Amino acid sequence: MPRRVQLFVTCLVDHLFPSVGFATANVLERAGVTVTVPEGQTCCGQPAFNAGFHDEARQMARHTIDVLSRSNDPVVIPSGSCTDMLVHQAPRLFDGDAPTAGRAERLAARTFEFTQYLVDQLGVTDCGSCARGTATYHPSCHGLRGLGIERQPRALLEATPLTLTPLAEAETCCGFGGLFAVKMSDISGAMLERKLDRIEESGAATLVGTDVSCLMHIAGGLHRRGRDTRVRHLAEVLAEREDAPAAGRIVSRAGG
Repeated sequence: MPRRVQLFVTCLVDHLFPSVGFATANVLERAGVTVTVPEGQTCCGQPAFNAGFHDEARQMARHTIDVLSRSNDPVVIPSGSCTDMLVHQAPRLFDGDAPTAGRAERLAARTFEFTQYLVDQLGVTDCGSCARGTATYHPSCHGLRGLGIERQPRALLEATPLTLTPLAEAETCCGFGGLFAVKMSDISGAMLERKLDRIEESGAATLVGTDVSCLMHIAGGLHRRGRDTRVRHLAEVLAEREDAPAAGRIVSRAGG
């Protein structure tokens, strides 16, 4: 039976970085998967949840569960943070509401981050990318710590023609953390500066990651430093083919 998935696009991808959504669908389709994008998608509720507004987060999570439960197809998300929200946090939001908690748990069981689905569900590592040059990889916190995603992105990158360079302190947070970057801007900025130093020391022409939130934060910092390091979502790297134009780079919407 042909494989089908639902693509949960995420807010930032939808509004700021649509090329990442198209690249994600492109890579999945080339792997033989039929991709649908359910209508009515909104925020998964993570910003409200992280800020402690659990009633608002519960309302958004319930809507997302409704939208993604119209089909039993797996859900693929090009973001570790949004995946973590649906897999781990949404079911907990409905403690005391057994029917909704059950629906949230069933959705969580068939929800995957993009690289998880490619590597662990499809058994795919070589996506036929023609991306070249030097690159280094930044693992985002929710994907790494919340979902245990570490080997999957690296396996996908190692199957490309890219020359990979190590990133010192790779597992150290870039300082974004959603609303943390707004509420604790001084601390966030200091964390970002440390991350930027390590990126520059790597000598890589491209920084690759799997969450556009962190990549936007890092791209803004690089822009303010006057650096020309490319910042790209892994889906964009994997979608790059000789017979197709290369996807663009991630830039900070605040930084230019």
